[in-house]
Amino acid sequence: MLRVLVAGGQSVEAELLVSALRRLGYDSSSVAAGSEALKVHPTVDMVLLDLELPDLDGLAVCRAIREISDTPIIAITRQDDELERVLALQAGADDVVTGSCGLREVTARIEAVARRTHPRRPDHDVISLCKLRIDRTLREVRLGGRVIDVTIKEFELLYTLASNAGTVVSRKELMSKVWDSSWSASSRTIDTHVSSLRGKLGTDAFITTVRGVGYQIPQVSGAHHDEEEVA
Repeated sequence: MLRVLVAGGQSVEAELLVSALRRLGYDSSSVAAGSEALKVHPTVDMVLLDLELPDLDGLAVCRAIREISDTPIIAITRQDDELERVLALQAGADDVVTGSCGLREVTARIEAVARRTHPRRPDHDVISLCKLRIDRTLREVRLGGRVIDVTIKEFELLYTLASNAGTVVSRKELMSKVWDSSWSASSRTIDTHVSSLRGKLGTDAFITTVRGVGYQIPQVSGAHHDEEEVA
């Protein structure tokens, strides 16, 4: 799950963005000040940095992060000004968006920056279960070498079950890890996503229902969890 830090901006707007990103499957959080962003950025995968910070110059914060880290940065400007965009890119930002752009564009840019900056990541987190290969860094699922199109939530659900192969994962735990929300016994959200995954992966999904408890992917011969070097 991609960890995204929203730094600065109006508190209400920042929290709305954080909530929206969480609903889309991102592990998002926020800090109000530039000084906080400088402390927290090593713990996240990407920073959405508002250039209008209450304590420090936004461009200076961008430069400071870039001098010591390869953490991807998307700068947020309040005005659609060419000079400000150029200065942000020169300060080390990987992309620039205006504060007025919609959530769809923001998430598209997050995914685009994540793809471009992926080679900088030191590890490749992969789970292999016979013909099923789940690449968390690329957020890619392959079955027998064929890429399977899954949603963000389907990917996180499958990854959670696969990383606990051989263990029953309760519905409550799945709701907490994948949807970051409290569990409701009446919720059909998990069942719907499991049904969709089974349809896409067929019998090779290996997802079994443990009635009254949760779901499980049985441990199979040849299963392994790799940390591979990225060339």
